[in-house]
Amino acid sequence: MRVSLRLAVLAFCLVGFAANHAAAQNPPPPRRDTFKPEEIVREGHRFFGTVSRGLAQVVQEAFSRWGEPNGYVLGQEGSGAIVVGLRYGDGKLYTKNAGDRRVFWEGPSVGFDYGGEGARTMMLIYNLPATDAIYQRFAGIDGSAYFIGGFGFTALASGRVIVVPIRSGVGLRLGANIGYLKFTPRATWNPF
Repeated sequence: MRVSLRLAVLAFCLVGFAANHAAAQNPPPPRRDTFKPEEIVREGHRFFGTVSRGLAQVVQEAFSRWGEPNGYVLGQEGSGAIVVGLRYGDGKLYTKNAGDRRVFWEGPSVGFDYGGEGARTMMLIYNLPATDAIYQRFAGIDGSAYFIGGFGFTALASGRVIVVPIRSGVGLRLGANIGYLKFTPRATWNPF
């Protein structure tokens, strides 16, 4: 009885090892619903224009941290803060397999943050299960240092979905804050 139990366990382990070895030999096919770094940089250069000198480095950093996004947003936004801040924006969400759609975002923030800015924004979207999943709140910490112009990125999350705004702004803004962005299908003044 013990011998047959040991043989069954050994056979089970060998079958599992063989399956893992076969899976390692045949990696999964590349996903067709994500964007490659070259595609994002090309669209970013087209969108940001002459201020996109650092775009390739920012995109490369985002790709090294989070991989290939399965969506991105191109838009513009405005924000201002004196300790408490507000941000409003609109743009278009692009995906490879679920179509494109117009999105709006707004959100409050609080922190050591002063000034105002206007920005062209590209947001890389990771792990978006469906286009409607963008319509929720994404929280995070943001830091800004603009004097006339600037370029930077941050990350916001809600569950497994990650939004990485890359902003090229004009204005005067300095500080750090905690807040969220709420995405909606229609423009609204209510950031909550």
